[in-house]
Amino acid sequence: MKTPESHIIVIFGASGDLTKRKLIPALYQLYINHLLPDNFAILGTSRTSLTDQEFRVRISEFLPLSDESNSLFLNNIYYQTIDYELNDDYAKLKWRLDELRLKHNILANYLFYLSTPPDLYDVIPEKLAFANLNFQTDGFKRIIIEKPFGNSLQSAKKLNISLLKNYEENQIYRIDHYLGKETVQNLMVTRFANGIFEPIWNRNFIGRVEITSAESLGVEGRGGYYDHSGAMRDMVQNHILQMVGLVAMEPPVVIDADAIRHEVLKVFQSLRPIKPEDIPKQVIRGQYTTSKIKGVSVAGYREEQGVDPASHTETYVAMKFFIDNWRWAGVPFFIRTGKKLPTRVTEIVIEFKPTPHHLFEKSAFHINQANQLIIRIQPDEGILLKFAMKEPGAGFKVNQVNMDFHYSDLAEVLLPSAYERLLLDCLFGDATLYSRGDTVEAAWEFIQPILDSWSNEPAIPIYGYPAGTWGPHESDGLIEGETNWRFPCKNLADDGLYCEL
Repeated sequence: MKTPESHIIVIFGASGDLTKRKLIPALYQLYINHLLPDNFAILGTSRTSLTDQEFRVRISEFLPLSDESNSLFLNNIYYQTIDYELNDDYAKLKWRLDELRLKHNILANYLFYLSTPPDLYDVIPEKLAFANLNFQTDGFKRIIIEKPFGNSLQSAKKLNISLLKNYEENQIYRIDHYLGKETVQNLMVTRFANGIFEPIWNRNFIGRVEITSAESLGVEGRGGYYDHSGAMRDMVQNHILQMVGLVAMEPPVVIDADAIRHEVLKVFQSLRPIKPEDIPKQVIRGQYTTSKIKGVSVAGYREEQGVDPASHTETYVAMKFFIDNWRWAGVPFFIRTGKKLPTRVTEIVIEFKPTPHHLFEKSAFHINQANQLIIRIQPDEGILLKFAMKEPGAGFKVNQVNMDFHYSDLAEVLLPSAYERLLLDCLFGDATLYSRGDTVEAAWEFIQPILDSWSNEPAIPIYGYPAGTWGPHESDGLIEGETNWRFPCKNLADDGLYCEL
């Protein structure tokens, strides 16, 4: 199997949780599956003072205890203490990189991963450029930036301008781990490789599109951070809108990073702006309140540590919007995300228009008589198709049945984690699953007026919903007609009016 060129991965903020819980385990999996070259090194950096050995001990607890590859992998890991603001420390970093290159016979290929607070996203790249670690004359120099990419349209534009002073766009990788999930990528294959779907993937056959990204957890000790973010910035502006882009995009000319990202950008540019007077009707925000889940009392959001007792930060958002282009004109898109909902689940629901004439008895239908294609992102990853069949016996009584595929059925197939896939793609220079600067700004242009209205008009309500429920009942009013939101369960094929897990 093809592997990238020899390289050094530099992780800024290496003493943090993301490095230990996600990045190092992902790199380890790439290593044991022979997807890294023989010659590589990982250099962790942060303000914390550690030796190479102390850093290895810290991260070893996140690796298999008895695996023989463990110690071999750790031998390629090093540590460098750094003050992010000091130019001299970047000169020392450059010297250390040269030392590791000689030791491991590595080309001058560097991947800089910014696992740091967002206020360092412009500082670190600028300091790297000061140390001439941005030039690609002797090897690639790439930067991965974690979300959030800005906290507003203005800050996102400012950050893009700052980065592009010293780097080309093809050196900047804005990571969204949702795009690394196998089922998100499979969405493109489902659409563009199947003659039964692509011809009907439009306003003539699809009645609505619904995307749910629910979390059963609350802010989990991150109240201080979350209270300045909220569900709109934390989930909608990035993860959910990126999924909207893949659902709604036109077929790219080729499966290529620029071609795909051009089409996603067109979708974002076609999003119909929500007028200020329509925001309270089309965007519902909520905040979880004190409740009991399985007999256990659960604190409300305003009682969480670090949260303002009078906070108006939303922990739930539901929205109805439209895409004004030829393919999607008139088709409503519904999205919702929230914390302290009944289960952790992310899925896309494509609901097709019903047949024009109902010939058969429909009283036996469970909830929704429309055909649905459900693409489950997490957990129980897979695809579910819901359609009508005749019940056995006399007459033509119709019921809804499921046809489902689960990735877990592919027991012999390696299913990489999102971070494994995205890190490997970056090492190969493939930016297909990373966000481009203009796409990020286009997403902010759609979201920013909503945030401004919430900030400037305190009369816009924030609805309470008991922890463990599917959000404020006002969100049900977004969906018109006989149908309602799909209420998913942990298992893909199980659903009903309510699913508390």
